[in-house]
Amino acid sequence: MASELARVLDQVEKDKGIDRAVLVEALESAMLMAAKKRFGLEKEIEAHFNEDLGEIELFQFKTVVDQIGNSDTEINSDAARKLDPDVAVGDSIGIKLDSSEFGRIAAQTAKQVIIQKVRDAERDIIYNEFNVRKGEVVTGQCRRIEKGCLIVDLGRTDAILPAREQIPGETYRPGDRILGFLIDVQQTPRGPKIVLSRTCPELLVQLFKQEVPEVNEGIVQIKSAAREPGIRAKIAVVSTDSDVDPVGACVGVKGSRVQNVVQELRGEKIDIVPWNEDETRFVCNALAPAEVTKVLVDEHNHSMEIVVADNQLSLAIGRRGQNVKLASMLSGWKLDIVSETRQHKRVEDSKRLLMAIEGMNDTLAQSAYHYGLTVERLSEADVAQLAQVPGFNEEKATEIKTNAAAMISSGKLAEMKKAIMEAEKAAVAAAKLNSDAVFERLKAEVKAHADKERTTEGAKTESVSDTPAVAAKPEETKE
Repeated sequence: MASELARVLDQVEKDKGIDRAVLVEALESAMLMAAKKRFGLEKEIEAHFNEDLGEIELFQFKTVVDQIGNSDTEINSDAARKLDPDVAVGDSIGIKLDSSEFGRIAAQTAKQVIIQKVRDAERDIIYNEFNVRKGEVVTGQCRRIEKGCLIVDLGRTDAILPAREQIPGETYRPGDRILGFLIDVQQTPRGPKIVLSRTCPELLVQLFKQEVPEVNEGIVQIKSAAREPGIRAKIAVVSTDSDVDPVGACVGVKGSRVQNVVQELRGEKIDIVPWNEDETRFVCNALAPAEVTKVLVDEHNHSMEIVVADNQLSLAIGRRGQNVKLASMLSGWKLDIVSETRQHKRVEDSKRLLMAIEGMNDTLAQSAYHYGLTVERLSEADVAQLAQVPGFNEEKATEIKTNAAAMISSGKLAEMKKAIMEAEKAAVAAAKLNSDAVFERLKAEVKAHADKERTTEGAKTESVSDTPAVAAKPEETKE
């Protein structure tokens, strides 16, 4: 029996991965609880695992006295010396208890304590194992679907893929393989809660690390990544080796490497963008394939105004604004895409507002606009700094500043801005009417062409049906 218990401990340690000391502690705690229920809670009982015998031994400790006052905690000195001849009055002596006297309820209690201890130890092992793997890609099998969330079997435990972390349009059935990014591990009363994601940009980075050896080795670095899950993604790459093309390394031969990532993400399109230390150049790369004409940088608001040709506007913005949105996420700058026509109108409107300041001329307005000065900024600017703008001196700067403040306080600036906005709205409405008119005209032309073809076909059919049949003339018989 002793060897049987030791063998069970070794087997559980091997199968469950639980330390033997934890199992021994669980056994001692279970036996102690069962003994207290059997012999009484007021008795001082201890449980110890005997490695030599391979069994749990129970000892009741009593104080040696000359005259017993409480038989549960005290023992007569004569009886104590029979157990240990060297014992003296006042010592504590342990008396071994017979554990075979335990009843069915005590044994069941011991069993429950052992099971709970083993379960807690398993939970701690699983939590520690997956907690250090946070930020890695894991693969599992879809077990079931609960309220839109996928329960993924990872082997030793289950993970959850919430609905918000699933790629829109993806469908899974029990038994399907699922690859996800481990974003969080939480310890809960019901065990560790492992949360996966298929929408985070980190999944894209990890997939490229798996597919591209140069990325895994650090030769090619992924500076940033942005995703519109299931639709489109962008990554910015740079090479630490001048002989290695970062974009080509990520694309692979005939696009084999990037296609493997695209296939894993169920057809999500991926743009690989070369990273550049010059942020304006990097933003231009991120907006590819659109060609950028001009970039206006606003360091204070951390934004950029991107000017593109009129025929490049829709390409720069992208379908449902995806291209500019991903470029903004990739670069970390707020981006505003405008066409050359609209930018030219903005410039003219800004200059017109500046020219409305009393004492302003065309040269001063050009200089002020070039330095990013508006009517509001002119009214708040420091005279000494304003005097450094080409065309201005201290006297002129003081005059313009005073007149700009007067223009604002009088309400003239607000009226001019309102008029500009109304003109823009009217232009947009007119453009829409023009486009609707063109569409209606094209639709009328197509309808007229179709009616004409039907009429022509009907006339041909009628002419064929009205033609009289001509009887074949019999050949004359020669006599």
